[in-house]
Amino acid sequence: MPNRTIAGDLPAPMLAKLQPEMPTGEGWTYEPKWDGFRTIVAVGDDGVVRLASRDGRPLGRYFPEVVDAVASSGDGPYVADGEIVRVADGSMEFDELQLRLHPAESRVRKLAGEIPATLVVFDLLRDAAEDLTGMSLSERRTRLGAHATTLGWAEAPGELPSMPPAPVVLVAPWTDDPSGAQVWFDDEDGLGQDGILAKRADQQYLPGERGWVKVKHRRTLDVVIGGYRLSKSRDGVGALLLGLYDDDGTLHYVGHTSSFKAAERREMLAELRKLEGPSFEGGRAPGGPSRWTAGRDLEWVAIEPVLVAEVTIDRMQYGRFRHAATFVRWRDDRHPESVRFEQLGVEPPQWPDADATAET
Repeated sequence: MPNRTIAGDLPAPMLAKLQPEMPTGEGWTYEPKWDGFRTIVAVGDDGVVRLASRDGRPLGRYFPEVVDAVASSGDGPYVADGEIVRVADGSMEFDELQLRLHPAESRVRKLAGEIPATLVVFDLLRDAAEDLTGMSLSERRTRLGAHATTLGWAEAPGELPSMPPAPVVLVAPWTDDPSGAQVWFDDEDGLGQDGILAKRADQQYLPGERGWVKVKHRRTLDVVIGGYRLSKSRDGVGALLLGLYDDDGTLHYVGHTSSFKAAERREMLAELRKLEGPSFEGGRAPGGPSRWTAGRDLEWVAIEPVLVAEVTIDRMQYGRFRHAATFVRWRDDRHPESVRFEQLGVEPPQWPDADATAET
């Protein structure tokens, strides 16, 4: 059973299931899929603002400027669903958003001024004492529009790169026109949204359930296998570590894939152990533990870069895959040193130092 609540008393966010194609037909509506931190926003009778992550962790201490923007727009009580994003120079900057999760309050305050965030609200779940989750999406959007007018929240522009400067609270745009949704999905302006969310206009809000549809950017890419991590049981491969060569013949770590069955993991480990040797020397290498990876075993084993695989990815950001890649097949026909960044149509990024380039 899905979790219905988070942080004690807040509705768990409604989730989306991944599909390869955008659904069309009567009753479907569409929104941009924001590339940020999913956030449940709650304002109490006393005006106190709470920001909770998808799993109920408090986010307000990391984004004081967002808390201030919500608080200054008016009192509650209400509960809304949205996304905290970082938009700068016409594009979403997820890496900068990650920098905001800093343990030191002085650093948090400094970053709030230097790289402020935006809150994009796309649903209203409670209005005063009224629970809206049983209403249709169309009804909730109407209520959200009226609520936003009262609080002075502007609607995010349909031309997404022209979003106003942060910190600000915006209401997400939506459309029932598939061609308009396709423009957002194609992202020709380069804002960097994560795809499209498709929602039924007559659907209730289902806390913790995957009732929406997400369509994400995917592309096929060849990669070199430069290492692996063990599974939790230590008897198989947990993840393959993937690399691309730059024009100087240096292999750089770009991401990982872990989409294998248990039997495949064990068989793969036996073969990879025969290939253990240097790989990412001189290039960007997989990082070790950091404040972002607490509790995760990031020990890895290098192998000679002789294997090539085809994977699918959503998109590249700052020289690495934004999310885990999906394994497609082995490419025995490709010579490893021919597998380069040029596949992406971009120049290899420049990494200033090891601390800045370690995996997060």
